[in-house]
Amino acid sequence: MPGMKLDQIGQALASCYDNLVAEGIPDHLAALVRRVDHAERTTPAKADGPEARIVLVVEDERDTRELAESVLEETEMRVIGCDSAERALSVLQERGGDVALVFADIRLAGAMDGLQLARAIATLWPRTRLVVTSGVEPEPGVALPEGAVFIPKPWRAFDVLVEAERAARDPSPPVS
Repeated sequence: MPGMKLDQIGQALASCYDNLVAEGIPDHLAALVRRVDHAERTTPAKADGPEARIVLVVEDERDTRELAESVLEETEMRVIGCDSAERALSVLQERGGDVALVFADIRLAGAMDGLQLARAIATLWPRTRLVVTSGVEPEPGVALPEGAVFIPKPWRAFDVLVEAERAARDPSPPVS
């Protein structure tokens, strides 16, 4: 690609990646991306230090959760995957003040769904940024908590990373 600027190459690669995500990356490729990403990370102090901000990925479908985790591991924040709202609440009870972002599917296995989880988080941890996702739009009349963002599936990695960047840089103000 002689004469092509580095920014253009990066944009082309990001576009290709987003297209793969939109088309649904095969399960084995998502797992491979996750393994390679973990092998390349050599700075555990960044992710596990006392000042580390946390992203919770709440998704009961393992492959989708791992893909979201892989995308979010590109941030400066520590990523924790949860397969249920109940597990996410457990993490929040332990580390709630450190959780900058919760990225949750609406439909979850367990007693709580993602909307119930989002409402609980908005009430108990109002500074945590909320992103809710689903393959279907929320039903008419069902409102997300104030400040929560809905990203439809299949989501683009770029959109998820934009929300993560907002959470890292500009936590939600406390509710008065």
